[in-house]
Amino acid sequence: MRRILTRPRAAAEDGAATAEYAIATMAAVGFAGLLVIIMRSDEVRGILTELVHRALTFAG
Repeated sequence: MRRILTRPRAAAEDGAATAEYAIATMAAVGFAGLLVIIMRSDEVRGILTELVHRALTFAG
């Protein structure tokens, strides 16, 4: 019987999961930075304040 030696699949993909986590983390940090910039805007702050005020007024 002939036996074929092949590399295990995991060995061929070493580090792939780590790279994917690094890319996802970088994307999340970029998105968080964008949200910080948006949230510092006076217009957005006013909209959110008004939204919370309406929600609390409606509830109570």
